[in-house]
Amino acid sequence: MSTEQVDVREVQRTVSKVVDPEIGMPIVEMNLIDKLDVKDGAVDVEYHATTQYCPPVFALKISQDLKDGLMQVKGVKTVKVMVTGHYFADAINRQVNKSATEPAPAPADQATK
Repeated sequence: MSTEQVDVREVQRTVSKVVDPEIGMPIVEMNLIDKLDVKDGAVDVEYHATTQYCPPVFALKISQDLKDGLMQVKGVKTVKVMVTGHYFADAINRQVNKSATEPAPAPADQATK
């Protein structure tokens, strides 16, 4: 069984392309990346929000853009993205890192019936 090597420079290039949708700057240029680990096809990224009350939709978009972009890098098998310093961090982290096999939550109108 062969393991495909992940090009760390390609991982870094991919991360550097992610833009904060509210500010319009790459998150790398804003020094928001706190951790970037690549090991055996697994990529772990931790970043902090620009402010604790950054609109959750923007923090979720940044997280999802990181995950989607990194999953396209040759050799990457898993990606875990964590945002810190945000009042909604737990929910954002759960959403972006949920397994594709997890069942989707029932819509609110269905849950009460």
